[in-house]
Amino acid sequence: MKDIKYLTERAISLLKDLIRTQSFSGEEGGTASLIAAWLEAEGIPYQQRDHNIYAFNADYQEDKPLLLLNSHHDTVKPNSAYTRDPYSPDVADGKLFGLGSNDAGGCLVSLLATFAYWYPQKDLSHNIVIIASAEEENSGPNGLNSMLSVLPPIDVAIVGEPTLMQLAIAEKGLVIFEGEVHGTPSHAAHPNDNNSLYNCIPVLEWFKNYRFEKVSEVLGEVKLTVTQIAGGSQHNVVPAKVDLVIDVRVNDCYSNAEIAEILQEEAPCDLKPRSLRLNSSSIPADHALVKAGLSLGRSTYGSPTLSDQAALSCDSLKLGPGDSTRSHSADEFIYLYEIEEGIALYVQILEKFLR
Repeated sequence: MKDIKYLTERAISLLKDLIRTQSFSGEEGGTASLIAAWLEAEGIPYQQRDHNIYAFNADYQEDKPLLLLNSHHDTVKPNSAYTRDPYSPDVADGKLFGLGSNDAGGCLVSLLATFAYWYPQKDLSHNIVIIASAEEENSGPNGLNSMLSVLPPIDVAIVGEPTLMQLAIAEKGLVIFEGEVHGTPSHAAHPNDNNSLYNCIPVLEWFKNYRFEKVSEVLGEVKLTVTQIAGGSQHNVVPAKVDLVIDVRVNDCYSNAEIAEILQEEAPCDLKPRSLRLNSSSIPADHALVKAGLSLGRSTYGSPTLSDQAALSCDSLKLGPGDSTRSHSADEFIYLYEIEEGIALYVQILEKFLR
């Protein structure tokens, strides 16, 4: 069995290498190679599909349920407010700086270390598969969602995202709608009582004031926000239509299909969803995995942010070192102690769950 201190040092070393290596969504070949080499050095056989790296525990037994450990190794592009080199894994004041350090490199390497700890152990209640997935940041077609068809059925999952190692037992889903508000096109010099731009005013008020009936105990209300509006091309022409984009964050009381049905029936404009696949995710508060975390002083909450949980239909828990508020920020960082504590807590939670 690998020593946790050794695995922690190896995890931090890998994270530094990952930071040095550009890995925008769809371009993760370099980081995939680093993860594969790390597993190989730890004596763990792995498989690769596109830029997704995955491995099973040594004592895999067909009749046992399957626990998924997952986090991603793609990043967004660095924003213009960076004052540091986003690809330089500098350590200062206990912070490891670099693009992807917090979202979600710290979670990924902590889960890899945790998997390496449990990999050789026998007589576990569950089989374990770890997936270092690609294309999380852009919800791309070759990420975790593409792996589900090649894996055995997953019974429960831990998705590594920065949660300060608190237990996110539910996560909001997402539906983006494209809307159209119509009117009569005309020359601006002539009267027009059916101006598509003016017609937007009551439509925007409707979206501003609309409330879905079901409120989640964990995730609260469904949040509906108009985020884009576009119409008109010339100063003297009233456009025939105005385009809207509506961002809907869905709680665990509704499926995305139900949200689409309700809004398409009730909204005062034409609406079309871009996709219905990013559903809300959750795990029962009395699940053994949640109880294991609670027994170690962790607390539960509902997460408003989207992750690879959206690809899963099984019970799933979002849990990881780092702070979500640092994600996609300039001069992104994670504290080294967060990784150390994260690995220790992952191992302890699984000690209670797998034994």
